[in-house]
Amino acid sequence: MLGVSLRDQIRNEEICRRTKVTDIAQRIAKLKWQWAGHIARRIDERWGLKVLEWLLEPVNAGGQITSGE
Repeated sequence: MLGVSLRDQIRNEEICRRTKVTDIAQRIAKLKWQWAGHIARRIDERWGLKVLEWLLEPVNAGGQITSGE
């Protein structure tokens, strides 16, 4: 595609810049925030909004389990 080989020792960032390919981690993060914004703008009672606003009840720590000795 670019006519480069491993011997050319070109960094991955440079190859991505030349091919105009976006980093998959950045793309996923952007889509995740877009989805969160989409869900936050809903006004109905669907489960997506409930999950985003879900607060866990505090749980008391239990006692240690003894071996019966």
